[in-house]
Amino acid sequence: MQTSEQPNRKAAATAGDLFADLPASLPGELVEVLAQSPHVRIERIVSTGQASPEDHWYDQDESEWVIVLTGEAAVWFEGQAQPRRLRPGEYLLIPPHCRHRVAWTTADQPTVWLAVFFR
Repeated sequence: MQTSEQPNRKAAATAGDLFADLPASLPGELVEVLAQSPHVRIERIVSTGQASPEDHWYDQDESEWVIVLTGEAAVWFEGQAQPRRLRPGEYLLIPPHCRHRVAWTTADQPTVWLAVFFR
């Protein structure tokens, strides 16, 4: 019986700081992909007062779990009377095709989001 030996390859660990290099202001949101695979994507999003355009609704094919780490924001879901305010530590699980938009984010400090998209 023949066997082929594979070298023992270990993936290198990566590290970072979600609060590093936070800009005081941005012309648009800063989106950085931290990790991804065919079924999952993890992003750090930094907002400095940005909101979705009034006529724009996100309508995604994937689920999104999002948490606000610093700052504050409000997410408006289509059909609701008011947006849902998010403070640090508060999160949402948004199912596929649940139309939503960012109503506002704080402008006096960066709003840092951690978003996990999955199928």
